[in-house]
Amino acid sequence: MSPSSHSSVDAVASTALLVRDVDGQYRPARADEVLSQARRVLSQRVRRGATMSSPQAVKDYLLLEIGVLEHEVFCVLFLDAQHRIIELKQMFRGTVTQTSVYPREVVKEALSVNAAAVILAHNHPSGSVEPSRADEALTQALKQAL
Repeated sequence: MSPSSHSSVDAVASTALLVRDVDGQYRPARADEVLSQARRVLSQRVRRGATMSSPQAVKDYLLLEIGVLEHEVFCVLFLDAQHRIIELKQMFRGTVTQTSVYPREVVKEALSVNAAAVILAHNHPSGSVEPSRADEALTQALKQAL
């Protein structure tokens, strides 16, 4: 590598993550490469048995798992009595704007994995983080069913 290419790599390195190509040259990482690696690191940290110890930990985990999807999914994070992860399951898949959720199926799955607690989540591909009235009604129906 020439001295001038080192300085250009150093300039980019101060503002971007780099990956090495098959020919050994460094280049700025694409967003999908960064997200893919972040998911891999997070999945190693958050495995079955890991404790969901704070709302921020749950948010970070779910953001990487479902935050980038272009369609709605409804997920349930099944936990044991100490709030350790049993399983994250994408229970229902929808369109860009909605997902049909069946409380009976959520309850059946919670019982089948012997969950003591659940965290319910779904993404909004639109980027809106405010729950709709339908979201709030669904949450109450699921709470009652569980």
